[in-house]
Parts: sequence; structure tokens; C-alpha cells
Amino acid sequence: MSHPLLNATLAASVILLSGCAMQAEEPEPAPTLAPADFHQRMDAMEDALSARCDTPQLSAEVSGVADRQDVLIGDIREVGSLLRGMQARLDDLNSEDAEPVVVNQQCAADEHGLANKTVLGGREWISLVDVGTYLKARIDSGANTSSLSASEITPFERDGENWIRFKLGLDDKDVVVDAVRDEWIEAPVERRVRVIQATGEESRPVVTLMMTLGSIREPVEFTLSDRTHLDFPVILGRRFLLDIAVVDVAQRYLHERPEFPGGRPATEAERDQNDTEPDNEER
Repeated sequence: MSHPLLNATLAASVILLSGCAMQAEEPEPAPTLAPADFHQRMDAMEDALSARCDTPQLSAEVSGVADRQDVLIGDIREVGSLLRGMQARLDDLNSEDAEPVVVNQQCAADEHGLANKTVLGGREWISLVDVGTYLKARIDSGANTSSLSASEITPFERDGENWIRFKLGLDDKDVVVDAVRDEWIEAPVERRVRVIQATGEESRPVVTLMMTLGSIREPVEFTLSDRTHLDFPVILGRRFLLDIAVVDVAQRYLHERPEFPGGRPATEAERDQNDTEPDNEER
């Protein structure tokens, strides 16, 4: 009698366990998201991504990449231009009718500081502006100070300063405006220089006179001495040449003779330029 009761009890237990198992295996329903909430979340994600991308560091990196890209593009274009030029030269070389290219090599005057200097010949016409005459001059880079032929040199004092009065030291062969041959010239004495010659030592006064030579117009210091026994009444030395002129000793009279009232026209200068080469010209 006990067996039927036991069987009933077991059956009831099995039913209870089966119900619990079935109840535990049922899935929970998936959470639902309203459309407004979905769009709100998407906007938030987009703002977050945009904020991460829009930083100063990232902007600088992007700008740097763009700059490097521009440089590379420029280099590529330059290389392309060079290649096209080389190809054109190769085509010219390969052409049967191509003429030889003549290259003229010129002296780079700027590198030697000569570009702005006036070229002078070994002899030139000069003018003494305040005196009113032209004279022949020999350009002598071996002489330090320029020299002018003078006669009747007479020192005197004016306002407590040393002055000098003189005439141009000329002979019949010297070409000059005739009206000034015997004219007195006065000028302050700048200084005196000691000159040593084979005949001895002497002290010469130095005066400053306005002079022109071609396009050059400069106050020039001249030592005064009697040069009537020499071929040129004027010597132009290194102090005059410094920074303004260079000498081409193979040339003569590169610049036109100045003109003065009472003098000969510049067109007649050529007949007065037949110089004989001096043997031992004094300085």
C-alpha cells in the first residue's frame, strides 16, 4: 500500500521540477529604443568624434602635410622643367643641321670692383675748371700725388693762412687756351711734400684744383713744380685714380677734350695728340 503513495509523490516532484526548468529557460524580452532616443545618441557620438578630430595638434599636422605636399609639387614641376630642357638640348645635339653654340666668356668685373670705375688711357685730356683751360696729362700709377707744371711760384698769407700764387708752367709746344698762359692762379696751400730726385731733395707745395676728365669731376691735389722741360704739364697719380678709375696703358685719349671759350674745338683734338714716348718722365 505504500508503493502507490510513493509513486504519486515522485510524479508530483517531477512535474514541479519540469515547471521550474521551463520557467527558467524563457528569454527576457529585448529592450526597445524610441526613434528620438536613437537620434539623440547618434548626434552625441558624432559630436564626440568631431571634438576628437578638431584639435590644435591635429590641425597643425594637417597643415604641415599640406605644406609638404606643396613643396613636393613644386620640386616635381622643377624637375620636369629641367628634364624638358635637357631633352631639348639632346634634340639639338642630335640634329644634323644644328649650328655650334658660341659662348662668350666675359670678365666678371663686379667681382674685382671694376664695374663702376672709369677706364683711362695712358694719356688723356683734362680740364682745370677754375682756370679755364684744357691740358694734356699722363696717367702714372707709379706716382702717389698728381703734379702740375707751375712757374713763378710765390707764397703769401691770406687771413692767417698760407696761400700760393703761380702761373702755369708751359712752353710753346703745350696745347692750352692761350688766354690763360700768363694768368695768375691763387690757391690755399694744403700741405707740403718732400720729393727726392736724382738731382737732390726739394719741398713742393700742394694745392687743390677742380679737374674734369671725361665724366669724372673731382677736386684733385697737385704738387707744384716746373715741368717745362718735360713732355706733359700734368701727371695724374694713384691718389686720383683710387676708387674711381683704372688705366689701360695700351690706349690713349679715350675721352673727349673739354672745350673752353678761346680754345680749340674738341673736333680738332686729334691733331694735337701726336705724342712722342717720353724717355725718363719725372714725377
